[in-house]
Amino acid sequence: MKKTRTAIFISGRGSNMMALVEAAKAPDFPAEFVLVVSNDPNAAGLAWAAAQGIKTFALDHKPFGKDRESHERQIDAALRAEGVEFICLAGYLRVLTHWLVQQWEGRMINIHPALLPDFKGLHTHERALEAGVLEHGATVHWVSSGVDEGEIIAQARVPVLKDDTAEMLATRVLAEEHRLYAEAVRHVLKS
Repeated sequence: MKKTRTAIFISGRGSNMMALVEAAKAPDFPAEFVLVVSNDPNAAGLAWAAAQGIKTFALDHKPFGKDRESHERQIDAALRAEGVEFICLAGYLRVLTHWLVQQWEGRMINIHPALLPDFKGLHTHERALEAGVLEHGATVHWVSSGVDEGEIIAQARVPVLKDDTAEMLATRVLAEEHRLYAEAVRHVLKS
């Protein structure tokens, strides 16, 4: 079985990255994770990825200032040098430029900690609690130029409990994210 050469983008500890890498140990998983990319050279997930034998590429976005496209052009060059065919955004806390999205259109997905189209962007758990919703969850979607606006691939739901804090809700959603993302990657790459 040919596996798709896939990169994972992270900005922090990379728990969704870890779940994907663990899922990829199954012989029939359709992705081979060949590169982990971060905009933060100190992201904790980079050391974990390297310990798994996965090549890492960290390029601090700060020296680029507002020139996001120049930052992304260097990332794109690293992706192409590794023969990457597909990208999974997994806690990558940068809004991508139209240029990079266009380069990888139809080959880049994201996991978002909310039931899109509700609660796009950041602080989703706090906003869900403030809104008084009865259900919250996670969404895997295709990346488009609009933030969290791409076509939905899959969703997982969790109930919002009466005494929930944002942290409690986040913990339950994250457990679903770990399961959902691997299922979605399997579905997309086998379709």
